[in-house]
Amino acid sequence: MEDNQNKHAQLLLYLISSFELAAMQYMGKIKNPLTDKIDKDLQQAQFSIDLLDMLSIKTKGNLSSDETKFLENVLGQLKLNYLDEMDREKKEAENKK
Repeated sequence: MEDNQNKHAQLLLYLISSFELAAMQYMGKIKNPLTDKIDKDLQQAQFSIDLLDMLSIKTKGNLSSDETKFLENVLGQLKLNYLDEMDREKKEAENKK
């Protein structure tokens, strides 16, 4: 049983990290490893963040304190970066006028 819990904890951290990586790529913060280019798509970034938000809501009360902190920290960091990118796009659009 303990082994299964450890496996599930590792898989959860992997899942969270996968969505975090996808969101960072879609925000243009890191290169896409497949294309070695910056692929910016803020709608897709928002989708990854929304999935993590849903995961947080659906797993509330079922995660260890470390898992909860990790998920909350990832979500907080992603949301701040997302807002930063939205502001950047807004300023770029205003400068083009």
